[in-house]
Amino acid sequence: MIYHLFLFSFIYIFNNIHAVNVHYPAIFIPGDGGSQIWARLNRTLPPPHFFCSRHSNWFELWLDIRLILPEVIDCFVDNMRLTYNETTKKTSNLEGVETQIPGFGGTSTVEYFDSSGFPYSSYFAPIVRSLVTLGYTRGVNLRGAPYDFRRGLDEQDEFFANFTQLVKDTYELNNQTQVVLVTHSMGGPFALYWLHQQTSEFKAKYIRSMINIAAPWGGAIKALRLMISGDNIDVYIVSPIRVRPYQRSAPSTAFVMPSVNFWDKDEIVVVSPQRNYTVNDYEALFNDIKFPTGYAYWMNNKDLLNELKPPEIEVHELYGSHIPTPGVLLYDNRTFPDLQPIVLPDDGDGTVNIRSLLGFKNWENKQKQDIHSLEIPGVEHLAILKHPTTINYVTQVLTGQFDKK
Repeated sequence: MIYHLFLFSFIYIFNNIHAVNVHYPAIFIPGDGGSQIWARLNRTLPPPHFFCSRHSNWFELWLDIRLILPEVIDCFVDNMRLTYNETTKKTSNLEGVETQIPGFGGTSTVEYFDSSGFPYSSYFAPIVRSLVTLGYTRGVNLRGAPYDFRRGLDEQDEFFANFTQLVKDTYELNNQTQVVLVTHSMGGPFALYWLHQQTSEFKAKYIRSMINIAAPWGGAIKALRLMISGDNIDVYIVSPIRVRPYQRSAPSTAFVMPSVNFWDKDEIVVVSPQRNYTVNDYEALFNDIKFPTGYAYWMNNKDLLNELKPPEIEVHELYGSHIPTPGVLLYDNRTFPDLQPIVLPDDGDGTVNIRSLLGFKNWENKQKQDIHSLEIPGVEHLAILKHPTTINYVTQVLTGQFDKK
């Protein structure tokens, strides 16, 4: 009898410790490349190689690493790239390629870049796992909002409508508890755009705060390299020029190009044999690389997000620094535009320039809600998601410990 009373007391105390730790529900919004994409093929036009599949059932397209092996990568790029309609100003998959973004509302497809669950493909997984050990539950108070990261803000109406409903559902599912948005990279500007569309009453009711991790508020020079000569994203077996057709075709690449609000009008960002380019010379740049569609993407998206306007909710900004980050791209006659440039380094997190990471400072004294920030020197753009400082910070906010400081 005493044993059973002891056991009951232990279970009661244990459960109540976990109940205390579960405070605010969270919705994770990934960045560029942070959502899985599945595809189904029924292609009639010839693919790049005879061995590329024309017909298939649903399969994992982004990111099955077997698809980026030499030669096979051309099939992958062809299935990933978009085509632009100049009349509608919208993109679509290539003929015979159907895609879907799985896992909306859950976390499995934003915890890892692929479905393997192996450590090499970890994304939000370290944060989610830590919260689960505290009593959080995937699909209940840990939710995910994956989206087609290839597309810009102007093509995300369905996602934002679904996201609004997800916020409401998560609020109700957790006893009408306000939600914390947790974003990484491009997910931050996407969330900011959504917040700008909501009323003050909606935000006050449903949103507790937003944690932005490595957010490129003013874009990044690295996006220009993707557009001009391609970028292997540090996957050394991948040739940048082979993946450039996909990277160029994605409006989201243009969306995160350096903003005119963060780079001076006479500040050179690209040097070529013909001329130098600033952020005000994008039309000339895209004409010179013979890809005017890139400029159309830029024009379609550049005025949709006012990154200088505050979100009018409490925000937490975590970012890395003191890592060499592309600052100016130097091309010569041999390299422009198809080979990699010499890169003059800037401060940042290896992907996003420091001035862009600090973009939230433009909101200071423009909103009544608090703005908190934490710089984590020496931590790279993606690695920050598994850094103990980041995990601890997110945990403190979600469990209410940060409120007590």
